Amino acid sequence: MSRKVVLSGMRSTGKIHLGNYFGAVKNWVELQDKYDCYYFAADWHALTTDYEDTSGVAENTIEAVADWIAAGLSPEKSTIFVQSKVPEHAELHLILSMITPLGWLERVPTYKEQIRNLKTRDLKTYGFLGYPVLQTADILLYRAHLVPVGEDQASHLEISREIARRFNNFYGDLFPEPEALFTKIPKVPGIDGRKMSKSYGNTINLTDPPEIVEKKCMQMFTDPQRVKKSIPGRPEVCNLFKFHELVTTEEERTDIVARCKAAVLGCVEDKKILAEKLVNFLEPFRERRKQLTKSDVLDILEEGSRKAREKARETIYLVRKAIGLTYES
Repeated sequence: MSRKVVLSGMRSTGKIHLGNYFGAVKNWVELQDKYDCYYFAADWHALTTDYEDTSGVAENTIEAVADWIAAGLSPEKSTIFVQSKVPEHAELHLILSMITPLGWLERVPTYKEQIRNLKTRDLKTYGFLGYPVLQTADILLYRAHLVPVGEDQASHLEISREIARRFNNFYGDLFPEPEALFTKIPKVPGIDGRKMSKSYGNTINLTDPPEIVEKKCMQMFTDPQRVKKSIPGRPEVCNLFKFHELVTTEEERTDIVARCKAAVLGCVEDKKILAEKLVNFLEPFRERRKQLTKSDVLDILEEGSRKAREKARETIYLVRKAIGLTYES
């Protein structure tokens, strides 16, 4: 019996950070032993917001994929590829755009949200509005059964299910309606307490050297009411504790909480403890990353894109046949 297909991707924005790792890549690594997994660098998606300056997209793709592999993704277990090296993504995107009602796209929650959050960029483009259609094409091209998401992201997948359903109603049951593969995704804050994001400049990267990790830890926001060590701390509102939950043991956390609340452990000392924990946690990733050359990554992407395109071509043939555009004798 063939395994179910899992599809996931990440925009080509360069080195991955702890938010990317705990939010997606760690789960990808675990899934590759259970499913037929396709993971791609979404370089075309990167153009939807960064179309004015595309100079870094290709290099960012290579950096990101190198980090994925350092984090445990295996080209022997998963198909790892680049979106733009499989042009069938664009063809299916075009076909699906013909049947997708405009109102569906305008009501996507993240559409207006991103326009508000990224005010410095002109996002009133056809490509940005049609982002969910390209995302749907990414999923349906591999006839994926499952898409790993957090529970708060389930609504993002619903439009893909609706488009698949609409296609099947018009042309026959070709696509499975992709289902959410719910995963517990911890909230990873940035060093300033906001969501960890490259656009905020508040990240800790998987391959940051020890001195950089230590410097970033010392810059972290803590309990705003604890202006001196003698004031009892509140771990539940302290940014440091959210990181401790990721990289320290339960026994260690219990001790840190007790000493913090008793005003025995100060914020500076706590930052030093966290820095040491993070440096040790990240060391295996850094070592594996050092062993990967750019040539290694390009070879992996070339082979992965070739394998992905085999599946994609098969799907596009079935799509063309379903809609009557095969022109066969």
